[in-house]
Amino acid sequence: MLKSLNAYTDFGLLILRSGIGIMFMVAHGWPKLIEGPERWARVGGAMKNLGIDFAPQVWGLLAGCVEFFGGLLLILGLFVRPASIALALVMVVASLSVFARAGSFMGNNAHPVEVGIAVLALVFLGAGRFSLDRKFNLS
Repeated sequence: MLKSLNAYTDFGLLILRSGIGIMFMVAHGWPKLIEGPERWARVGGAMKNLGIDFAPQVWGLLAGCVEFFGGLLLILGLFVRPASIALALVMVVASLSVFARAGSFMGNNAHPVEVGIAVLALVFLGAGRFSLDRKFNLS
């Protein structure tokens, strides 16, 4: 009975891409972009966990742009694999920052790891049939 759902795999990918894309745009990217240089510096400060301590405002702005525009690309199904790689990298930095601050991934601290796993899966799964990648033969 559940095997019949295999016919809807591309619809599932559309739901996954759209849901994650909307959340990246609305809950993560847009707030970072509109809050300005002070927020960018706080976000970019997470790069210290990778030994990079210069230009935190630039890194924070870049993270906001990746989250906002990467989310948009996921929704559109355009350049899904490159966008997913960029989003996964942002989630690695966020995960390291959370771990450095909290010392574990218990409770709410697991969020960047969970989202990172989802976008990493999209790197391998691709955009699916309902996407601009498929329409323009990019995947």
